[in-house]
Amino acid sequence: MHALPVKTRPEIEAIDALIIPGGESTTISKLAKTFDLFDLISKRIADGLPTYGSCAGMILVSREIVDPASGQETFGGIDMVVRRNAFGKQVDSFESDLTFRGISGAPIRAIFIRAPWVEKYGDSVEVLSEVMVAGKSHPVAVKQGNVLATSFHPEISGDNRVHEFFINEIAKR
Repeated sequence: MHALPVKTRPEIEAIDALIIPGGESTTISKLAKTFDLFDLISKRIADGLPTYGSCAGMILVSREIVDPASGQETFGGIDMVVRRNAFGKQVDSFESDLTFRGISGAPIRAIFIRAPWVEKYGDSVEVLSEVMVAGKSHPVAVKQGNVLATSFHPEISGDNRVHEFFINEIAKR
């Protein structure tokens, strides 16, 4: 299995798995619509394409967004409601060590940058990791079927175990 960037309809039609990265969720969804890829991506995910959404990607694979940007839509994939920028503004970004169900060894170093969290989720959603904020636990890593989502950026820490989990546990089903 090898990774490559995808930007066109034929490229998205040909892939076996998709990673939706962090960034700005409204921009990603607007660009997907501008280039007529939004419905294709939504359909591929609904049809079972293994998908991993990181930070903005978590927002985009949710069922619903609390306080979405004007006109913002999601691709869907996980029966969850997420809150954008749940931890605060850019200056409120932080790092934390997390236990991640399904990944052994040292804790995952999670880097949260204007990150979402999961407000609500359906019965078939499995919570893989949580953080405590003001005495309340918030899911920050979840999976449902062939879709995985994290509110943090594992790629920044240099720890590849979340991506390996996606490849080995979800994409190779």
